[in-house]
Amino acid sequence: MFEKQPCVYLLASCRNGTLYVGVTSSLVKRVWEHRNNVVEGFTKKYDVHRLVWYETHETMLSAISREKRLKKWKRAWKIRLIESDNPEWRDLYEDLL
Repeated sequence: MFEKQPCVYLLASCRNGTLYVGVTSSLVKRVWEHRNNVVEGFTKKYDVHRLVWYETHETMLSAISREKRLKKWKRAWKIRLIESDNPEWRDLYEDLL
């Protein structure tokens, strides 16, 4: 389903933990890369691997635009966004498989 579907996503280290906002055209592949520390950088350094929210888009351009907006959001707004769809902060990665 998500093989070539533009998505914006939020990863967390744990409930109310460190957050990461990303964008991809292949959500399953990209989250797998984060979870397996294939990607050097922030998520590897801070152990941010739990997929807690994502949103699909029609085009990569709209996904990138949304990602840029979300990166400017206050932390509290991001937490409200996560909890509106995922109040338990479940790892949604398994649901994608």
